[in-house]
Amino acid sequence: MKEKLLTVREVSNILNLPEKDVIELANANLIPHFKIDGTFLRFKSSDILKIKEKINKKYNLPLQKQNKLEKIKDFFYFNDFYIFSVLIILLLLWVIFR
Repeated sequence: MKEKLLTVREVSNILNLPEKDVIELANANLIPHFKIDGTFLRFKSSDILKIKEKINKKYNLPLQKQNKLEKIKDFFYFNDFYIFSVLIILLLLWVIFR
């Protein structure tokens, strides 16, 4: 099975760095990366997990674990369109079939 490549945003969340810093690290070849169509950066999750500790030490970042509230907030942040769409569809179905 092929490994899913990560986007800049996903890597920035894993490393707790701004997206700009992730792009700069990739351009300086400090993070193993792939360029798709010469512009889009993609990363292997195994590579990112290997260098996470090294990057955290370099930037003096504490190793943080997300608590449940932050995970819930992230879920709604990244899936708000889908949740809203399902609610609209359910509302329309209720109006049609009542």
